[in-house]
Amino acid sequence: MLATVLSQCITGGPSVPKAIDVHVHAPLPPESGRDVVGEQMARYFRSEPTPRDPEEFYQYYKDRDIIAVLLWVDARTQSDRPQGSNDWIAELVRRHPDQFIGFGSVDPHMGREAVREARRCVEELGLRGFKFHPITQRFEANDPRFYPLWQTISDLGVPALFHTGQTGVGARTPGQSGIKNKYGRPYPYFDDLAADFPELTIILAHPSFPWVDEQLSVANLKTNVYIDLSGWSPKYFSPNLVQYCNTLLQDKALFGSDYPAITPDRWLRDFAEVPFSEEVRPKILLENARQVLKLTG
Repeated sequence: MLATVLSQCITGGPSVPKAIDVHVHAPLPPESGRDVVGEQMARYFRSEPTPRDPEEFYQYYKDRDIIAVLLWVDARTQSDRPQGSNDWIAELVRRHPDQFIGFGSVDPHMGREAVREARRCVEELGLRGFKFHPITQRFEANDPRFYPLWQTISDLGVPALFHTGQTGVGARTPGQSGIKNKYGRPYPYFDDLAADFPELTIILAHPSFPWVDEQLSVANLKTNVYIDLSGWSPKYFSPNLVQYCNTLLQDKALFGSDYPAITPDRWLRDFAEVPFSEEVRPKILLENARQVLKLTG
């Protein structure tokens, strides 16, 4: 059903989604405990109130005609933060396949178990990509120990989305609660990764502050690298980022909100005020994601 809806995005039809939000953190399962880190992030981003109930969350995106790519991060070896699961993401997609696309996550430090779980995510659960957070999962993407995992994802033919730049996790606490932002730097980690796995579709999530120009460089030089624009209000985008999106990266920039930290309402409201060209706007909001997610049928 989702492919049918999306095929109408270019030709027009009775139900044309306004956008694909490629960076949406799904609500936690009902049995999850209190998410202290999530509460800290909401304060840092001054987030607007958002639904936590899964059905209200579904209605939120349905009412806005936005298809949501659901994400979570498996950091089991590094954190005791309440987490979702790949099965939970798959369940949300099963309930509303016309509204949600699911991305899985595995902890790279789990070795062969991570590789097996990656295969299960795609081959059994029907998930369509993977989300990684090198800072909270504490890994260097170009570490050869993780290359069997990247090769597996490449062989599965689905994209891998990586948090890049600094993170708001632990922000404005002593020592940022032990967070080390270096893992989110585009050079050398993701430049190496893209070079060593040219068949792997890589999405560098967020404007990679304070290394945005490095991110733009990697995406411009390597055809298998894309960027998402989540986690920042567009009104704070650097002029260079906007210029690249209007020109060299106009087919490689994707709309993402980083819900619930930033809502699609806030992101789209500010996006309308930034000088993106009229030709490029629909590419960022919809068309580029259709290509990356292989939803062009």
